Amino acid sequence: MDMTAPNLDPAPILSSAQLRTRQLATIGLILGVFLNAMEASVVSTAMPSVIKDLHGSAYYALPFAIYMLFSTISSPLWGRGSDIVGRKRLYLTGLVLFLVGSALCGAAQSMGWLIGARALQGLGAGALLTISLTIVGELFSLQERGRVQSFISGVWGISGLVGPLLGGFLTDQWSWRWTFYVSLPFGVAAFFMVSRFLRETGERRAAQLDWLGTALFTVGSGMTIWGLELKLWALVGLGLAVLTGAMVVESRHPNPLLPMQALKQRLPAVAFGANFLGGGAYFGVIAYLPLYAQGVTHGDATAAGAILTPMLVGWTLASIAAAQLMKKIPLARLSQLGFAVLVVMFIALIFTVHSPLWVTSVIGFFVGTGMGFSMLTLLLAAQQSAARGELGAVTSGVMFARQMGGALGVAVMALLIGQAAIHGGGLELAEGLRRACFLALALVAGALVLSLMLRVPQAPETAH
Repeated sequence: MDMTAPNLDPAPILSSAQLRTRQLATIGLILGVFLNAMEASVVSTAMPSVIKDLHGSAYYALPFAIYMLFSTISSPLWGRGSDIVGRKRLYLTGLVLFLVGSALCGAAQSMGWLIGARALQGLGAGALLTISLTIVGELFSLQERGRVQSFISGVWGISGLVGPLLGGFLTDQWSWRWTFYVSLPFGVAAFFMVSRFLRETGERRAAQLDWLGTALFTVGSGMTIWGLELKLWALVGLGLAVLTGAMVVESRHPNPLLPMQALKQRLPAVAFGANFLGGGAYFGVIAYLPLYAQGVTHGDATAAGAILTPMLVGWTLASIAAAQLMKKIPLARLSQLGFAVLVVMFIALIFTVHSPLWVTSVIGFFVGTGMGFSMLTLLLAAQQSAARGELGAVTSGVMFARQMGGALGVAVMALLIGQAAIHGGGLELAEGLRRACFLALALVAGALVLSLMLRVPQAPETAH
């Protein structure tokens, strides 16, 4: 069906007891998302103290890189696994891994210990957001799902805002170790609520996963992301070659890790491609905006961090607005609106690289707005088209595409900006950022073109 009218499936009729149970389970899931989002922002503030105590200045970036690596490459594994063995048990497994990793991080006595614990923590984190969004896709009708997922976006945005402040307070008042321990009580509460109130939403089925394709995909993804983090381009090239081989193997297996059958359909393919391009543009540019705030506009460290705040606010508010607008406006139109806003805003950034910081912040707010409209609606549309047995793989695939696009965007834009500009700042950095914005413009323009192809099949969801 052409998305000329909203495709809002009717909500299943539930008793008051069922509604309360579903509400409590959803709160537990949102607590898990809160943990994931908070961890990403709280730890960054504490890391200078961590490095000082553990004498690991040479390994400053590794705790971040290893967390992102394991979180990203494990996401499709969790998603497809939940399609086969059920959502609840894998979600709880991922939550336990995350909490054990957090406790080990807080107890770390060396950088090697910390890096290993961060790997375990990242492995668990890969399950939290992916399986949460998948479960929401099964528990709620499309109209309800938009509200719940916009609320999840709000939780993520708020965590991004308060996380650095909380991390600084805990580090200054007690110890950097509390930036890891603080997640434990929330995690225990999330575990209790999900285990007590969530009914199993996935279905155990006799499916033999494509282990060769899974191994190739995992190794290829890991090599690519690790190579990008360390600027090892030969490793990146090898990783991409292994990923290509994984796609060939996956296309020939009846139960692949990736949703290969879904990717043959227009809507999921558009959602994957547009997330990859949008993630590359957005995360590629915001990685260097704090540097721009200090190196070009001569702001302090607070200004460097605050420049990202309008983007988070814009993304959060747009997600909430999209959940309301989708009652009357097709998802396709909202997605196209989001990418159109991104195109206009990146054009504006190209011409304002020498402007005061407040101008960049205002534009950043609308960049976040464009991402909020486009990313939420693409995910909802992809979920709406997915068969029940593919929902986890499709959801995790969309998230993986965005993360991989972001990793590639950060690396390529570093090349466009140039190491001399990154280290020297000033006019050279401003012009380097302009070049990066040209690339971002090309990426979001490509995503807009893809979104113009968006269609949704008229297949009503089954009652959950």
